[in-house]
Amino acid sequence: MKNIFTLILTASLFFSCGSQEKMIEKKEETIQEKSDSKPKLIVGIVVDQMRYDYLTRFEAKFGEGGFKRMIREGFNCKNNHFNYIPTKTAAGHASIYTGTTPRYHGIIGNSWFDKTINESVYCVRDNSYESVGTASTDGQMSPHRMTTTTFSDENRLFTQMQGKTIGISIKDRGAVLPAGHSANAAYWFRGKDEGAWISSTFYMNALPKWVNDFNASNISSDYLKEWNTLYPIETYTESGNDLNNFEDGFKSKTTATFPYDLKVLSKDNGGYDILKSTPYGNSLTTDFAIAAIEGEQLGKDNHTDVLTVSFSSTDYVGHNFGVNAKETHDTYLRLDKDLERFFNYLDSYVGEGEYTVFLTADHGAPYVPAFLNSHRIPGGLLDFNTLKADLNELLLSKFNTNDLVLKISNEQVFLNHEAITSNNIELADVENTIINKLLDYEMVNKAFKGGIVNNSAFQDGVELLLKNGYNQKRSGDIVIVMESSVFSDGPWNKKGTDHGSGYVYDTHVPLLFFGAGIKQGETYKKTVITDIAPTISALLGISFPNGTTGNVLGFIID
Repeated sequence: MKNIFTLILTASLFFSCGSQEKMIEKKEETIQEKSDSKPKLIVGIVVDQMRYDYLTRFEAKFGEGGFKRMIREGFNCKNNHFNYIPTKTAAGHASIYTGTTPRYHGIIGNSWFDKTINESVYCVRDNSYESVGTASTDGQMSPHRMTTTTFSDENRLFTQMQGKTIGISIKDRGAVLPAGHSANAAYWFRGKDEGAWISSTFYMNALPKWVNDFNASNISSDYLKEWNTLYPIETYTESGNDLNNFEDGFKSKTTATFPYDLKVLSKDNGGYDILKSTPYGNSLTTDFAIAAIEGEQLGKDNHTDVLTVSFSSTDYVGHNFGVNAKETHDTYLRLDKDLERFFNYLDSYVGEGEYTVFLTADHGAPYVPAFLNSHRIPGGLLDFNTLKADLNELLLSKFNTNDLVLKISNEQVFLNHEAITSNNIELADVENTIINKLLDYEMVNKAFKGGIVNNSAFQDGVELLLKNGYNQKRSGDIVIVMESSVFSDGPWNKKGTDHGSGYVYDTHVPLLFFGAGIKQGETYKKTVITDIAPTISALLGISFPNGTTGNVLGFIID
């Protein structure tokens, strides 16, 4: 009887152990499947200065493999907005990848007046590092002024630095800020007489072989060719007349009209820099992004990699020609072709369904005021240099002290606190005097003390946008809100376009997701730019960037 009991017990234990082993094996398989289900590569695409309505206005002439593929196969957030002011390139790129606003990540503009040293600073300039790939100082850059992490940083931490991050853009700020603090590399384009991709010793001491090979190929020279419209110009019915009074164009060409002989024009337009202001700058960026994927073997192992790509030429073209130009129209049609080429390469190299892409913009843009005025729509130019002089003259007459306004930067007034204190002047008296004067200007809509913006519990409207963009340590003493379609006056803003406001023409931008882990669909529900980083983090199962204030868009995740 005892032997039978022992036999039964042994058999029971044997089958129990076998069952447990199978359960463990099944659990390990499930864990492996979950691990394998993560995208092998995240590609973040920022189209510089892309208004949302470019998706719909130019839709009829887009092909099936670029923007339309993203919409057809992925998720389209049709009511996506920036939720802060100012809507500038650097602030936009930082906000997209950190999941928060300038209030927390600290990038309050492309450049700003630094109150601690009383001079302007550039968002990514860092003289503690050297250029790589050029003898110029154009490579002395780093993300040191961005005070929070990006989702690419969090992915690096999560994967024990095994997942790579590479940032690419014609603009240094468009490459450096999205890639974050821990990136393997960021690359940007040095035009002028070089036409080469460069970097900083923040990332490396020498360019990798694949970058040197790319630069040596002289592909930049191949793009110094004629720029004419992709399709017959008479079919470009979704944009204005080619010859008009609202576009700048290029030096040494009398009219801003097609065609453009870029090789000839390059002599008077910065050499290879002219490519930045043509669709070929985007084509060159696509070429380099493809070379980076192969050179760095992105998406080829079990650790998710991140590639950030900013197409900056759309911004240069927009500033030069404006939102209604044939040149802008053509640039987007050609970008659509580059996106198709890029997605086809990702399909073949990484694998269809193995990568995830999101596409958005760092800001939009308005019609130039002169064009609006020609159609009896309000708009104008406000000269901030004259405004500063007027304010200082008023303050001198009232407080008997010179230069109480040090700088007007990013529509913010910076005061001379040292002079105010040493002359026993009440700060509130100076601020009130300035605000009352500002409101006398026809083109000024509102003006607020910085302390009011920082400390008030605004819930909506332009006031909330100002608060989200206000960084207590870096922003000014007074913030100015101009009327709609009013630009800062200057030779660069009389034609073409500009941006920076909280009006919808600057805040409403595309947001498309497609690829691994993304549902197919669309929504008119309002989303904001700071929702992107936590959504990608949730898709990857990693920590959110450490300053995140956005929300996960759970309805887009499959």
